[in-house]
Amino acid sequence: MPEETATETLPPSIERVLRHFRAMEREEKMQALVSYAKKLEPLPPRYAAIDRSNFEIPECQTRVDIIPEVHDGKLHFYADVNVRESPTIAAFLSILFSAINEQPPSVALSLPSDMARRMMNDIGLGSREAGLNAMVQRVKRTAREVGEEESRKQGTVGSNGSPG
Repeated sequence: MPEETATETLPPSIERVLRHFRAMEREEKMQALVSYAKKLEPLPPRYAAIDRSNFEIPECQTRVDIIPEVHDGKLHFYADVNVRESPTIAAFLSILFSAINEQPPSVALSLPSDMARRMMNDIGLGSREAGLNAMVQRVKRTAREVGEEESRKQGTVGSNGSPG
């Protein structure tokens, strides 16, 4: 029962979505993905003119930039992706961000490494898995960095007894 064990570590909102998707036929899943894609929060205008080369996900076949923000120790991610050309990518990000935005880094860090495969199972997106996994890994890396920075700000004492 490794699948059930892994499922227990998912954020509840993603688990609900996965349970819903498992009950659907392929055509229903595609329609649901289009609906989720429309829910992806638009990139704020303040990011329109910035150099986004550090935010691009090069492993993804589609141009995707994931831009993080941190407020009061909570993460918020935005994505720049062409929703009309890549509705499944936008849907994946919409579902992902709905679970981790406005949450502490620990929520993003709890995402299972096989989340993309589990979400996209049976909808014919096997060729996209590398890019989807790269998006999850980028989110987790950002969460790890923010968590470490928050620990430093709080004056966490290192193993040598010094602040750290």
